[in-house]
Amino acid sequence: MAKIDHTAGSQSGKMSTPALIGVAVGTSVLLAVMVTMLYVCYRRRYHPTKLSSAIKKTLQEPSPGSLMASPTGIKTIHVVTKKSPSPTQPQKEFPQLEISRKFSTSKSPSPGEGSAKSLSPHFHTENETSGKVSPLSDSGIREGEEVSKPTLTNKDGKLGDLHFMLKYNFEKGAFLVTVLRAVELPAKDANTGSSDPYVKLQLLPEKQHKVKTRVLRRTTNPVYNEEFTFYGLTYNQLQTITLHFVILSFDRYSRDDIIGEVLFPLKDIDLKEEELTVNREITPRNLKIRCQSRGELLASLCYQPAANRLTVVVLKARNLPKMDMAGLCDPYVKIYLLYNGQRIAKKKTHVKKRTLNPVFNESFLFDVPNEGLDKLSLEMLVLDWDRVTTNEVIGRLEIGAKSTGNALRHWNEVCNSPRRQIAEWHRLKD
Repeated sequence: MAKIDHTAGSQSGKMSTPALIGVAVGTSVLLAVMVTMLYVCYRRRYHPTKLSSAIKKTLQEPSPGSLMASPTGIKTIHVVTKKSPSPTQPQKEFPQLEISRKFSTSKSPSPGEGSAKSLSPHFHTENETSGKVSPLSDSGIREGEEVSKPTLTNKDGKLGDLHFMLKYNFEKGAFLVTVLRAVELPAKDANTGSSDPYVKLQLLPEKQHKVKTRVLRRTTNPVYNEEFTFYGLTYNQLQTITLHFVILSFDRYSRDDIIGEVLFPLKDIDLKEEELTVNREITPRNLKIRCQSRGELLASLCYQPAANRLTVVVLKARNLPKMDMAGLCDPYVKIYLLYNGQRIAKKKTHVKKRTLNPVFNESFLFDVPNEGLDKLSLEMLVLDWDRVTTNEVIGRLEIGAKSTGNALRHWNEVCNSPRRQIAEWHRLKD
């Protein structure tokens, strides 16, 4: 029996080695799994790769401004715009408009003139102007403080014609504007002898709702067939609205060129029975203030020699010219500090909507060189803000040692009376 027990003990001793190896391997595998899980958790916590909910929503459903397929083969774009009420003058309330855009996928019938190669609309941020770019032009607001280019015309000396169609849907309470085509536009690109035209449309006098067509490449006879639907407008409200079309030529490397504009008042237009097709000649952009007084600006200056600072307070303006169809304008003021005639600093006020007598009451500080005010001057521009086209200069004012008249007298008084706030009215000039 003793011998048998010894053999059994030997056998049990021989079986213990594989068991230990199995336990060791299992433990190693478990540790590896735990380390892997910890690493995955760490990566997810500190290096997330999941899409945000906003991106997921964008991928799952079409967003405003995106293309949506329709059974008829026509692409549709929906844009919702909100109306901001006038802060200076009560206006007739318009409901929030939903703007639907629809355009045909058919190409222009004239391949030699060029057409849209892509079915998707071409969206871009443009800075259209009618002249040279200011070296210190602000990126937030486009301004028109430049000399106008000579207006290019076609071979007949005209800017062409714009064809569009109007319709009112009483069932949906929607106003439909279809931009059909433009004919015989001037060539804005001297290299190709053609243009890259597109059309912008806004509803006046609100100036809040704007749409635009796609860009058609290398053509002077673009065919758009794009329909824009404005929801929430009653038929009676159409009598107070003017359609403002602006025809532009897209430029990839500089600001877009303005070809011309078309203004079409809807007063006394009957859309109750059927749609109306309209053909209007494109006219040069209206220079609205050539025959009007440019108004006056009240500014206050104070020179602080101890701090080497010049304080400029833009108080208010009065009798500004009418800049839109409603007989109002949206003015703001830009101020430049000049050293030896070179702009070295700039400031600007907020835009005051719908007023010819804005009150700003905004103060600005400019650092002055150690030599004082001898080589300095101030340039003030009063501009009319425009959502669609270039902001137009209403008038300008320069106050400095090289000024004349009231501006020179004001500057000398500021230089001779430091630490005093001195205000003066100034007449705006061209």
